[in-house]
Amino acid sequence: MKISFENSTISRQAAELLIETAIRTAENSSLNISVCILDSSGRMKAFSSMDNAPAVSLETCIKKAKTAVGFGIPTGKAWYEFIKNDPILHAGAQHLPDFILLGGGSPILYEGRLIGAIGVSGGHYEQDEKCVAAALEKLNSTPS
Repeated sequence: MKISFENSTISRQAAELLIETAIRTAENSSLNISVCILDSSGRMKAFSSMDNAPAVSLETCIKKAKTAVGFGIPTGKAWYEFIKNDPILHAGAQHLPDFILLGGGSPILYEGRLIGAIGVSGGHYEQDEKCVAAALEKLNSTPS
């Protein structure tokens, strides 16, 4: 029996591209955000916080990314849909360390594999989600 394991994770260059794009998107909306990129194991790969980003955004963006990488689904509406009809999961999820339901966190997939996660915080969660979407779109449209 042959057993093999392969772990793919986001590169530093890709993490920097995500951060730059999220920040550019925030600037265009007059937002001040913090952005966190985690690798596929949930370790910090890159982080940036804009001048005047709310202090709470520092930890919140990390929690959003940790939630997204830990479960492989975006925070916000996707998570809410996942737990809304399950009273045990709905009540219990809020007690998980580093869990947050607020939108603005997303897994980063490459060829269907989880390679990391992004978390954005600083605006309303819908604004944070727009920064995440722009960053992921830019990453997916950039040749490898």
